[in-house]
Amino acid sequence: MQSESMMLYKLILLYILDRVTFPITNTDLTTLVVDKGYATFLDINEALEDLIDDKYIEVEEIHNAFLYHITDSGRETLSFFYTKISVKIRDEIDTYLSEKDYLLREMVAQTADYYEAKKNEFVVDLRVVEHESEIIHINLMVTTEKEADTICNHWKDRSSDIYSYLLTKLISDRDPQ
Repeated sequence: MQSESMMLYKLILLYILDRVTFPITNTDLTTLVVDKGYATFLDINEALEDLIDDKYIEVEEIHNAFLYHITDSGRETLSFFYTKISVKIRDEIDTYLSEKDYLLREMVAQTADYYEAKKNEFVVDLRVVEHESEIIHINLMVTTEKEADTICNHWKDRSSDIYSYLLTKLISDRDPQ
């Protein structure tokens, strides 16, 4: 039987995931819960594993980042037990998410991942999503895993410049030189 504390940790995680409108990283979840003093790092990781096993949340790995989102089953469970989370904690979470919404959303707005299509061919999948709309989606074929990894690592910092460059070139009336 799980402790009352572990049940509370799980409910807090479900509450956070229910309140965000996009997948959230492991780092963001852990930082919020640990910094506020709700639980320890180890407790949060145990709670996350249990929630995944119970299919209350799903996790997706995109280029070494784990993104979490709540499932319908998780929402249903939360709806029965959310009052076990104090009003103070719910308010603190809501305030934090409201204040950090842009920063949290920015972290998942640019995604970069790659996979091996066949020997010596890697497909790099690059995306920028804003308000649930895909702004740009690029697939690049490269010949080494190192190139694919480098592109993924540069995407977050350079996606805005690349988007602007492409847009300018594509709408320009000038003939390319």
